Amino acid sequence: MKKELFEPFLLFDQWLEEAVRTEPNDPNAMALASVGQNGMPSVRMVLLKSHDSNGFVFYTNEGSQKGQQLLAHPKAALCWHWKSLRRQVRTEGDIEKVSSEDADAYFATRPKASQIGAWASLQSEILPEGLEFERRIAHYTAKYALGPVPRPPHWSGFLLKPIKIEFWQDKPFRLHDRLVYYRSEDGWITQKLYP
Repeated sequence: MKKELFEPFLLFDQWLEEAVRTEPNDPNAMALASVGQNGMPSVRMVLLKSHDSNGFVFYTNEGSQKGQQLLAHPKAALCWHWKSLRRQVRTEGDIEKVSSEDADAYFATRPKASQIGAWASLQSEILPEGLEFERRIAHYTAKYALGPVPRPPHWSGFLLKPIKIEFWQDKPFRLHDRLVYYRSEDGWITQKLYP
């Protein structure tokens, strides 16, 4: 293992900037894997909303399946795949909720329709037949017709604090490049892996 003097976030920033220029849709889309009460893994796509040397932040309804799983078992994995660049980044780590101030600040930047949707959707619950969802949207649209829409108490953000980050780059003849960073008490340690 080799001790690196820099953090993997510098490489992640570079790769994400390139993806923003080349990916046709949602370069910040990432697969989020969590674990249910029965130990069964569950994966879905979410959007990266911010990141720094502490980790990666995304937002969701805490009552959703993923929200409940993350609160009950605060460990998760993320994966970005940028097909146009033939690259992938994977990370695993511990989950923490973001501060109420950070959640409020991000919620305030969302389009009003998305803010109303956060109130109206009982995410991951069974949707009855008929127009129940539309009625809920109409109710919250009327309730918050004037002024700012407050953040629902069940809607917040999560920070994945990585303990491992792997960068995968496609190479000819399946000689792919795999570089893994492991967090240690005094920095990041790297290893190259066979493809």
